[in-house]
Amino acid sequence: MNLENKVVVISGGASGLGLATARYLVKKKKAKVALLDMNREAGRSAVEELGDENAIFIATDVTEENDVDAAISATIQKFGAIHVDINAAGIVAPKKILDKNGIAGSINNFRNVINVNLVGLYTVMAKCAEKMALNEPDQNGERGVIINVSSGAAWEGQLGQCAYGASKSGVNGINIPAARELGSIGVRVNSIAPGLFATPMVDALDSKVKNALIEMCEAPKRMGNVDEFASACVFLVENGYMNGRYIRLDAATVMQAK
Repeated sequence: MNLENKVVVISGGASGLGLATARYLVKKKKAKVALLDMNREAGRSAVEELGDENAIFIATDVTEENDVDAAISATIQKFGAIHVDINAAGIVAPKKILDKNGIAGSINNFRNVINVNLVGLYTVMAKCAEKMALNEPDQNGERGVIINVSSGAAWEGQLGQCAYGASKSGVNGINIPAARELGSIGVRVNSIAPGLFATPMVDALDSKVKNALIEMCEAPKRMGNVDEFASACVFLVENGYMNGRYIRLDAATVMQAK
């Protein structure tokens, strides 16, 4: 799919990898972006930077179906269609199964992570797919592309990441059944699992912590550049034969237990 003038919905689009991808798509691919996020100040700032003609921000809690419905409606009203959906909204919220006294903690933390990272992702994906089905197919029969953001924790979760690892395994588990179902209407579904990237949140970490994380990277021995993530998303959009699969974008990193 050619991204020029295509409309891309990005959940978690006002910060981190979501915002970096929005910048890349607008500035290098001439796409239009709808940024779904809970951070109103960051969202408004992003639209100022990208231009009102290229971007819209909608304050959205992805765990609330009514919020997602409103965001999709606002996107259609602004740009007329949805062609690509990149789901980058997520939380980590580490918590061990047992506390220091050997007592099982509340399941609310686990539930919240699953609700945001998996149920919220599915909600946005499904609502976008509904609108993609209305698009005229391109010369290759495509109507839309969905990219769901996973994590290396889907395979090698660290201590305290049961909820996060489970949610990201679920993201990868969506690929094949969704690709099989939506392929009939010309919509492809893939996921991408980023490793350690130089986002503002990571940059704010203590240098000792950052160096310890970089040591886990096999090769190259550095954090990923956010444009490397964005260009991987572009690859998944533009390569029409990529479907139902995941990409690990992590410098061959295998996370240690802690």
